[in-house]
Amino acid sequence: MAEEIRAEMVANVWRVVASAGDTVSEGDTLVILESMKMEIPVVAESDGVVQQLAVNEGDVVQDGDLIAVIG
Repeated sequence: MAEEIRAEMVANVWRVVASAGDTVSEGDTLVILESMKMEIPVVAESDGVVQQLAVNEGDVVQDGDLIAVIG
């Protein structure tokens, strides 16, 4: 079952760390967001393979926007 990782706040996508097809473990950083001069890592919540990355560096995400899908 695929797990969707969603933004929890309005932020800029500062750095994309993972790529589609990467194998990740729970706690691995997928993307780093920037909001109000703070860096916020978005981490995998389970082990799996990144099936989709829905953001690119420089994008602005809103609360609830899809960031990645891990399957």
